[in-house]
Order: sequence, then structure tokens, then C-alpha cells
Amino acid sequence: MKILVLLCSLLALTIFAPKPKLTSVKVAPGLSVGVPQGFTPLPDEGIAVKFPSPRKPLAVYSSPNGKTDYSVAVRPTMFGPDYNVLLPMYKASIQRLYTKVEFLTQEVHKVNGREFVSLEFVSTMADNRRSNALATLKKYEYIQYTVQGEQLYIFSFSAPAEEQAQWRPVAQAVQSAINLK
Repeated sequence: MKILVLLCSLLALTIFAPKPKLTSVKVAPGLSVGVPQGFTPLPDEGIAVKFPSPRKPLAVYSSPNGKTDYSVAVRPTMFGPDYNVLLPMYKASIQRLYTKVEFLTQEVHKVNGREFVSLEFVSTMADNRRSNALATLKKYEYIQYTVQGEQLYIFSFSAPAEEQAQWRPVAQAVQSAINLK
């Protein structure tokens, strides 16, 4: 009986949990995304510090405390949209970046009629190379990839791992609110 009550309680929380509030933002012609309310665009200087890369993301939005980010990037690609080939390739790429990766979701699925590779995971980065090693960094991340023509679009949501319970429903809502035409 207790198990049934617990299951019913969990189901009610899932069904009646408030949906995260998103604001639709046009990032580029033919591309709009849902950004969590309260997130603000990161200025170019902030992007350069948080996302050092020769290719700047199309857009980065940060939470009020600056610990959680949602970014949209585009890169040239020669790979066609065979998502069942891309999934293991991007999974392996992520595994090489971190000391440890615990995948929560790894799938090919559709968002608003378009196929995406989706990888949701908790990453751990430990610096064991020096005696004065930096603290271990753990992140909750949800990344989606899609191909349009010769462009790879990357949608990345990143938050501190200890805040995963708070941010996971938001990340899932954000990653379901991508419209690319």
C-alpha cells in the first residue's frame, strides 16, 4: 500500500509540476529557441571568458547568478545527417573531454519535426596532473546536435551538478523549444 501511495505521489508531482517558463528568442534567421525566464544574454566579453574558442557561439544566455548557461553554436560540417552514426561519434567526443561521464540520456529523437542527437550527462573533470591539483569540477549538461545543410547546430545547457534536480526540467523544456527552419 505504501508503495502505491508513493508511486501515486510521484506521478502527481510529474503531471502537475509547473512547466518551466521560457521566452522565445530569435537567435538567427530561421532559428528561435526557448530561453528560461530570468536568463540574460552574455555580452561578448563574457562569452570570450566562458567560451574561449576561435568561433564564438551564436548566443549565450546565463542565469542571474552566472552559474548556469544555455548556448547556441553553429559549425561547418561535412557529415550528413545520419544521426545514428553521429550519436556514438559525439558520445565518444564527450567522453574524451572529461575524466568521467555518467550519461542520463543518449538518443536520437525529434524536436518540432527535426531529428537531433541528444546527450544528457553529468561530467566530472579532475586535474590529477599536478601535486597542487585544482578542485574536481562536476557539471550537469544537456547537449543536442542537429545538421542543416553543411552546418552543425549545437544547443548546450550546463549547470552545476549539485543543482541538477532544479535545472533538469528546465533543460529538458529548453531543448524541446528549438525551432530551426
